Amino acid sequence: MTAIEQTEARPRGTRLPRRARRNQLLGAAQEVFVAQGYHAAAMDDIAERAGVSKPVLYQHFPGKLDLYLALLDQHCDNLLQAVRTALASTNENKQRVAATMDAYFAYVEDEGGAFRLVFESDLTNEPAVRERVERVSLECAEAISEVVAEDTGLSKDEAMLLAVGLGGVSQVVARYWLSSESTVPRETAVQLLTSLAWRGIAGFPKVGHEQG
Repeated sequence: MTAIEQTEARPRGTRLPRRARRNQLLGAAQEVFVAQGYHAAAMDDIAERAGVSKPVLYQHFPGKLDLYLALLDQHCDNLLQAVRTALASTNENKQRVAATMDAYFAYVEDEGGAFRLVFESDLTNEPAVRERVERVSLECAEAISEVVAEDTGLSKDEAMLLAVGLGGVSQVVARYWLSSESTVPRETAVQLLTSLAWRGIAGFPKVGHEQG
């Protein structure tokens, strides 16, 4: 039995403001896309999950790809905002590394499974999807690199290489931690990864400080 069949359809006929209806449809689409993947998902399934008719669904989203891209935009923005918030949460660099790592773990652990649309999409051969996935990874790295460059005095390109490494390690390890059903608590996993990353990044002395 599929996730769609296991979940009772939401009541039909409820009139909602346009924005609320759009959010409802996006929520239903996320459930279906995460459970089935893009290719196996059908607009019929999404309409049924949302408790609306297909014409109502098409009023908001002309096609399945439009719906998928709207979801992808939403969740790419959520990840970028989480990373930026983590970076701004403290001026203490080790804590900032930990906060950024934890942002990726929290994103992956979210029960809605939205990270699968970003990091594990079955539609990366679609240029519009690939562009969004690559862009959010780049923008997260750019946000991290700005802090690295400011604190270390490394060039923009050097800081970017380190930032891509930090972001990549964070999301790959977080996904492994979740998929392996690790017995390591999230807090401990973040501490372990932070220790590993900090031993490397701390080797670059802060601007105005001698390396000890």
